[in-house]
Amino acid sequence: MKRATTITALAGIAALALSACGTAPEDEAGGDGGADASDFKACMVSDAGGFDDKSFNESGFNGLKSAEENLGIETATAESQSNSDFAPNIDNLISADCNLVVTVGFLLATATGDAATANPDVEFGIVDSTAQDADGNTIELDNVKPISFDTAQASYLAGYLAAGMSKTGTVATYGGLQIPSVTVFMDGFVDGVAKYNEVKGTDVKTLGWDKEAQNGSFAGGFEDQSQGQQLTTTFIDQGADIILPVAGPVGLGTLAAAKDADGVSVIWVDSDGAETNPDSADLILTSVMKQIGPGVEDVITGAVDDKFDNTPYVGTLENDGVGLAPYHEFDGDVPQELKDEVEQLKQDIISGTITVESDNSPK
Repeated sequence: MKRATTITALAGIAALALSACGTAPEDEAGGDGGADASDFKACMVSDAGGFDDKSFNESGFNGLKSAEENLGIETATAESQSNSDFAPNIDNLISADCNLVVTVGFLLATATGDAATANPDVEFGIVDSTAQDADGNTIELDNVKPISFDTAQASYLAGYLAAGMSKTGTVATYGGLQIPSVTVFMDGFVDGVAKYNEVKGTDVKTLGWDKEAQNGSFAGGFEDQSQGQQLTTTFIDQGADIILPVAGPVGLGTLAAAKDADGVSVIWVDSDGAETNPDSADLILTSVMKQIGPGVEDVITGAVDDKFDNTPYVGTLENDGVGLAPYHEFDGDVPQELKDEVEQLKQDIISGTITVESDNSPK
């Protein structure tokens, strides 16, 4: 059984210095892999949501731990408490002799770019973004591999499903911040609702996002659950009965608002919300999942096998990198005809019969 211990490779004064600036890495022993793998150290830095966010940080962490178990590598993590922790946390992991550092989220793009530029011998993966310079411009570096997901494809299915399940004829979505890895969900969702209207001759409305204008509702971050609750309450007051929050832990505020309302359900994102939020499973219709864990493990495996490159990993419906979660407690409520239509749309997207377009999709 593995146990986490505060890293001991840096002793005395050095350890104090680490804890004074950023988070001291948590070092963990590897599994039963071979000698070569046991010499490899893969590390991860969370954003301020932390590794228990029931969303993309937790999914990334699970991928790291799976790689540790399956490959026998050593791992270390640094959990950020605020944005100011990003750079020192990355530096601490580099100082702890990490071969690969995976950073989680768009907000770490500049810190990742700076660290990768300064440390060309260290390999980096970044979830949901590319490396950026200090001005926010994307930079391509040989030692940085983006780990991204075309969630517009899966959100398209969720939008069609939501339109088919809505009793009020109004659904809604909102984001944490207006960044591509968030709005790509919203683009697909809006188009999925539009597809349902086209097929069925209905007029289901979507609140919270205008795809053409790229304008909509945002919580201003990924931490303040009260903002999610407030936005959701406003949508419910406007008639929405199915809500898609693309905001990490802020979505817990949406679950709270839905619980207080009557006949309102939620579509979760990133992970299977019915599993990560079991107390709210009766509210979660499905989830638009990014298979972040398998994506992270895939990149780590390539690095261990000395096959690391900077070609982006892009999760799609075709490679099972994105998808819809099971309907769980709603399985008996979703008509079989609607289930079949959603499945057919999935196959049409995979075959190229339908192309889900979003300027925010990873390129």
